[in-house]
Amino acid sequence: MNIEKHTPQPWKTLKSEMVVNEKWYKLRRDEVELPNGVVLDDYYVSVRPNVVLTFPLTEDNHVLFVRQYKHAGNEIFIELPGGVIDDHEDVPEEAAKRELLEETGYTTDDMEPLLEAIDNPTKDTNKLYFYLARNVRQVAEQDLDAIESIEVLKVPLGEVEQMIMSGQVNVSGSIALCLLALRKLGV
Repeated sequence: MNIEKHTPQPWKTLKSEMVVNEKWYKLRRDEVELPNGVVLDDYYVSVRPNVVLTFPLTEDNHVLFVRQYKHAGNEIFIELPGGVIDDHEDVPEEAAKRELLEETGYTTDDMEPLLEAIDNPTKDTNKLYFYLARNVRQVAEQDLDAIESIEVLKVPLGEVEQMIMSGQVNVSGSIALCLLALRKLGV
């Protein structure tokens, strides 16, 4: 059997226009030329802000999760705290601390970056920044937006893997960060 190898090459953007430019959603239409010369005039890309996600671990080895309704998924999901990096924020770690505080009322001085990832490079532009937050402590009440209703769950560290394996936690970013953090912690 003869296997032909193809070295991947980037596509060439010939034209680009923003077709939806709203506060919470931006959609770009690109005209691109592939390395083989084929031109696609309707390649759509979601222009999304970068996201932070935190694995918050208390001093007594509980992990904080948030439980909330997500409209696109039409369900109530259990996830790790996180959210978008605002336009004025240059440091992902600061955005992670802000989101943790807003969603849970907890904070820490011990944030460790674990990974910078890309969720869907086929259609989305954003990066995900994963953090392990040790020794989180409650310092305030939640500070939620008018559209948010978030329940904070404190889960024993030893139960996190089973929550993933049973499908209780089924959002890809939270699954990935949980597994990274559990490995980092030697659990």
